[in-house]
Amino acid sequence: MSVKERKERERAARERLIVAAARELAEQQGWDAVTTRRLAEHIEYSQPVLYSHFRGKREIIGAVALDGAAELAVAVRAATARADGPRERVAALARAYLDFAERNPAVYDAIFQLDGGLAYAQEDTPEPLKDAFAALMESLAEVAGNGIDPGLFTEVFWASLHGLATLARAGRLLPEYAEPRVELLVDRLAMV
Repeated sequence: MSVKERKERERAARERLIVAAARELAEQQGWDAVTTRRLAEHIEYSQPVLYSHFRGKREIIGAVALDGAAELAVAVRAATARADGPRERVAALARAYLDFAERNPAVYDAIFQLDGGLAYAQEDTPEPLKDAFAALMESLAEVAGNGIDPGLFTEVFWASLHGLATLARAGRLLPEYAEPRVELLVDRLAMV
């Protein structure tokens, strides 16, 4: 292995460490607690080392969002792969999405709420974000209905899931209706 390869590998490892530390700190104390100073202390590197990887918190949020989007895509695909039939796949997708949002609130915020400097729904949207949307559309396209664009249907279904995740986390929805909400969404919006 060349010196250049070793340095690239070490740089990538430091970057992963920074992102993991930011995620851990955000999940424990919220995104307001994530500062370059605190991250530097947490990973035992100087702030200039952090700035050699990321220009600031916004880029760190973006990196957490990209990792989280990849994880969300894996979770949705794993859940839908175990389901038989369109209705079961859509219900599994909804549960996996809502479970991901509940278990990873800071990551969910990085993906969908905070400014991580990432382009959404554009040509230059980063691949992990496109793939997370594709993971949703894979199951939703088959239930979109005649004459309805699968992408549009996926956007509407996703917006519904996002609303449920956000309102549930804020304590605005009755917890005992969590499963009936999923069933209603699947039966009425997906109509399967």
